[in-house]
Amino acid sequence: MEETYLYDPSLLIKLDFHRSPAKFKPFISAANPGEPWMKVRPLKDSDYDRGFLQLLSQLTHVGNVNRTQFLTRFSQMKASGDYFVTVIEDTRKNEIIGAASLVIERKFIHNCAVRGRLEDVVVNDTYRGKQLGKLIVVTVSLLAEELGCYKMSLDCKDKLIKFYESLGYVAIPGNSNSMTIRYDEGPTLKRNTTSAGSSGTVGDSCQTVSLDFAS
Repeated sequence: MEETYLYDPSLLIKLDFHRSPAKFKPFISAANPGEPWMKVRPLKDSDYDRGFLQLLSQLTHVGNVNRTQFLTRFSQMKASGDYFVTVIEDTRKNEIIGAASLVIERKFIHNCAVRGRLEDVVVNDTYRGKQLGKLIVVTVSLLAEELGCYKMSLDCKDKLIKFYESLGYVAIPGNSNSMTIRYDEGPTLKRNTTSAGSSGTVGDSCQTVSLDFAS
C-alpha cells in the first residue's frame, strides 16, 4: 500500500543547518541525523502504526484516537497546506521517536505575510543524548524560514527558555506572556495568564518566545 506524506519531503533536503545558531556536537542535520537508522521526514498517513500517537502521549493527553480519526485529521491537515508535522523515525524498529509541528498562520498584516508556530515538540525518553530535541526544533524552524514566514513563535515552560534561546529564539521583554482560555475543563471557563513574574509554580509558568526571520 502506497504511503502518503503530509507535505513534500524534498523541502527538508533544502534546509541549510549552518544558518541556525544551534551548536551541534557532532554536526547533524535533517539530511544526516547522525545515525544510519534515523530518518527525519514529514509525517505519513501510515505513522498511526509506528507509534506516533503513543509518542505524543509522552507530551500530553492524546485520548483514544482510532485509525479513522487519525486518517481524517491527516487528510484535513494535508488539504489545508498549512500543517508541517515533522518526525524522526528509528527505521530499525519502524517507530517514531521524535516529532514537532509547524503550523502556518496566514495574516493580513505585514503585506499578507505568514507566521509560523512551533507546536507539540517531543522526543522519546529512551533516545536522550543524541541531540534529537535540538534537531527536530531546528528542522521545523528552518522549514518555517524556507516557507517564507516572517516570524516563528512558541509557548514554553520557564525551564525550557534557555534551550530555545540556544536555538535563536528570544523572549521579548514586556511581550512574552502566554494567555489561554480552556474549553475542556468543565462548564466554567478558566483563563490562565502566566509569565516570568507569575506567582504560580515555576514549573507550570509559560512564556512566548519568537524567532524573527525579518531582522
